Amino acid sequence: MTTLVTRDPMSLLQNFGRLFEDSYFRPGLGLESFELEEGTLPLDISQTEKEMVVRASLPGYKREDVDVQVHDGILSISAGYEAGSEEQGERYYRRERRMGSVSRRVALPGIVAETETHAELKDGVLTVRIPLTEKAKPFKIAIQ
Repeated sequence: MTTLVTRDPMSLLQNFGRLFEDSYFRPGLGLESFELEEGTLPLDISQTEKEMVVRASLPGYKREDVDVQVHDGILSISAGYEAGSEEQGERYYRRERRMGSVSRRVALPGIVAETETHAELKDGVLTVRIPLTEKAKPFKIAIQ
């Protein structure tokens, strides 16, 4: 006896999208998992022996438009701007650059030296360097 099972192809597509939400498919850094992630600003986070390095693309933003904070192991970046006043004598056909804002909050893996954090905005790329404390650095154990 043959049993016929019907499936809705749209539900299969919806479930397929969830497959890539699984942490197995996310590219990792080999670091502890980040528990807190809020916002839409894409970040690159890497680690050297001495520091965490966070890079974010912020084209069109000035230094005074960007706010960077590190508190209790959480990095917060927010940036916002408003376009200047309308030019007299110009008639706009489309005006999309009026205002914009982006933000991101990420829990940093390991123990960082928050007060020694440095940030630089150059050529539209924000680079935040957060030194690791001695506790966060790997400790090599000699084998006897």
